[in-house]
Amino acid sequence: MSNLLIPNPKEAESIHILREVAAQFERPVLLFSGGKDSITLVRLAQKAFYPARIPFPLLHIDTGHNFPETIEFRDQLVAELGLELIVRNVQDSINQGKVTEERGRYASRNTLQTTTLLDAIEEFKFDACIGGARRDEEKARAKERVFSVRDDFGQWDEKNQRPELFDMLNGRIHQGQNVRVFPISNWTELDVWEYIKTENIAIPSIYFAHKREVFFRDGMVWTANEHVYRESHEEVFEKMVRFRTVGDMTCTAAVLSDADTLDAVVAEIRDSTISERGARIDDKRSEAAMESRKKVGYF
Repeated sequence: MSNLLIPNPKEAESIHILREVAAQFERPVLLFSGGKDSITLVRLAQKAFYPARIPFPLLHIDTGHNFPETIEFRDQLVAELGLELIVRNVQDSINQGKVTEERGRYASRNTLQTTTLLDAIEEFKFDACIGGARRDEEKARAKERVFSVRDDFGQWDEKNQRPELFDMLNGRIHQGQNVRVFPISNWTELDVWEYIKTENIAIPSIYFAHKREVFFRDGMVWTANEHVYRESHEEVFEKMVRFRTVGDMTCTAAVLSDADTLDAVVAEIRDSTISERGARIDDKRSEAAMESRKKVGYF
């Protein structure tokens, strides 16, 4: 792996956090979406435990509406690195009557993932779930500790969090509780992209500019596909676009872009004045959309 001789304080912090997870918890898991942040976590975990294998599985909560490029990349990465991958499907939660499929103009399965995730945590008795959330993404995520405790219902209380002074991470939890762990919490979007560039990390092709059929609604660039509701008057165009953040197709808008290389993407991010989460449709449902989802167990 590259860049072993040049100290990177944020990389060192993240590796320390991952090692603390392995030392303090019995059944940790890495929440994997196939996006740039979770891919970065995989590389950090490789470094943290090298030359041994990553000592915990990956868990993907599959909405069934993911970009095909992301699923293809996920399977390829897992095969190449010999990782254990657990997949749980939102469609199963729908079939079991635990959640109800949304309908209409802004329908998405994104919020439905919470039930599937909490069921998976209970099924495998995971006590620590490692995620790629960063404080710069969104104000609710800025409130999270690195070790963020969830109660036995999977809920988060933003007013009842532990202090984390002098890099001391307290993993003690009561029976039924679990912890969400955010090793790259202090990174920025630009940090992630510069790390991907420095480490020459492979990422899904949708992060680079490419031609795609899209339509415009509410000032956003929506992907035209069978899962995204589109009204008859909303005209489809072919445009050069890429994605800054990757959720499923129903909640992730594209951005118009010609950045088709890592250098071009890094330059574009460096000059951008728009938040990365500005392209996440699910964050626009209300002023406190993310915080409301997190309180009931969202990633």
